[in-house]
This record gives sequence, structure tokens and C-alpha cells, in this order.
Amino acid sequence: MYCLSSAFSPKDPHGGSLPVSGGGLSEDGRFSYGYSSLCGKRTSMEDFYDARISKVDGLIVGLFGVFDGHGGSRAAEYVKHNLFENIVKHPKFVSDTKQAIAEAYKQTDSDYLKTEHNQYRDAGSTASTAVLVGERLLVANLGDSRAVLSKAGEDANASNKLLLGTAVALSTDHKPNRTDERQRIEEAGGVVMWAGTWRVGGVLAVSRAFGDRLLKKYISAIPEIQEEMIEDDMEFLVLASDGLWDVVSNQAAVTLVQSISDPEEAARRLCEEAFRKGSADNITCVVVRFHHERE
Repeated sequence: MYCLSSAFSPKDPHGGSLPVSGGGLSEDGRFSYGYSSLCGKRTSMEDFYDARISKVDGLIVGLFGVFDGHGGSRAAEYVKHNLFENIVKHPKFVSDTKQAIAEAYKQTDSDYLKTEHNQYRDAGSTASTAVLVGERLLVANLGDSRAVLSKAGEDANASNKLLLGTAVALSTDHKPNRTDERQRIEEAGGVVMWAGTWRVGGVLAVSRAFGDRLLKKYISAIPEIQEEMIEDDMEFLVLASDGLWDVVSNQAAVTLVQSISDPEEAARRLCEEAFRKGSADNITCVVVRFHHERE
């Protein structure tokens, strides 16, 4: 197997492809991040990611996302280049970040669909995004890319906290057979059927996504958004495409990252572990580590 999008995953002489990775640290030292993306066993790359630090009205803002395309890479690439721009430019980004995210998702989907009017083959993309604004963390998702938080636990026999790393899912996959999603689809006149896995209309294995023009009546681009205050027990966040989650559990991912202080190395190790465990998909991971004790 080889990856057609060599710009994203350089060829490994031993087979497969090498991960593209990088990372950074916020100016105020509150958080660091790393990302890694691997074509894996697929012949083409449909995963995209975005990881950046910006300033909005004097606030340091972290913007992180994983976008897993289907039906080609058009939708995922479009979302990568436009979603966060639409979020930070929203007039209520600081005052009502949740509303800004929801409306930016809707705008990005609408704008993308306008570019698709002359396309004969549908394309769409999942999204798992995290926005850090001050002490707030807002996670939004469409589809089956996922956000998982690590929280430090406590040893009942000790007075100090231990880094036990309990995995807490901050998103729930949008699968067509999820009870509420199936009901929404059927009430809109659609059907959910088994075709190797549960699919909308026997075609699409996710029930929410950007794009998917021909199925848009049933495929929602309204994200589920969860907001958390960044507390001292929050260690790090993992965002990843289903190329990771298909073969690595939430807790296994947290346990692997636990002892790796460098988030870029952690993201790379997650990709390698998914590949080692037989993931047949593109694999993209972003790790955001929170720093509570800063110099």
C-alpha cells in the first residue's frame, strides 16, 4: 500500500508511510500541543488537521481540530481552511463562544455545499474540534472522530493526587444506529440499514458531517458542544480520527499518553500504536497538554 497524498505522509522504506508531526507551546505557558498524521494502510489521505494558537481581543486562544473526509478529501480540506477562521471572526466569539462555534459550523457547511453544486460525487467530513479560551475548553463534534480528556485520579490511601489518568469522553460518536440519531433520520424520511455496518440510506456510516450534499436532508451539520472549565485535575486532551478509535480504546489512549510529557511525541506514539494494532484507516491524532504549574 502507498499513500497518494505524499505531502501528508512521506513514504516509509519499510512499507506504509511515515507520520507528519509537529507541535507548539502557548505564549503564556498554559498549554502545549502536538499532532501526528499517518496515511497508514489506505491508498489515499483523507484526514486533515489544524492546530494553532491565535490572539483574539488580547486573549490567547488555542484551536485544534481533526477532520476525517469521506468520498474524497474535498470536504475535509475545505473545513480545515475555513472552520476556525469562521469561528474566531464571529462577533460573539469571546462573549458567547458556544454560539459562535455552532453558527460557524453551520456557515462552514453552507459555504462548502455552495462549492459542490457541479460535483457528481458526494464528499463529506467529520470534525472533532477543541477551542481553548481563557480557562474554558469547548469541544464540538460531528461524526465519529472523538475527543477524550484525561483526568487525574486520587489514591484513597495517599494524601496526594496520583496521575492515574482516567479517560473521560467529551464527545459521543454520531453513528446512524444511535437511538436519537436513528429517530432524527427516520423522522426526516430517511432510513438506516445494515450494509457491513449501520449506514444512512445504506451509504454513509456517520449521521452528522460537513457536506454530503445528496444526503443533507438526513446528515446534520449541527455539532454537539460540551464546555468544561479547565481544572487542576485535567491533564490532557486527545482528539483523533476513527483510525485511532477503531483499534485503541479511550482508556488505552490515555494510558499510553500518560507518561509522555511531549505532546508531539505522544501524538506520534498514538498513531504508531493504532497502525501496529492493525488500523486499516488514515490515522490522525492531536494531543493538548494543560500546564497548571507554570514558571
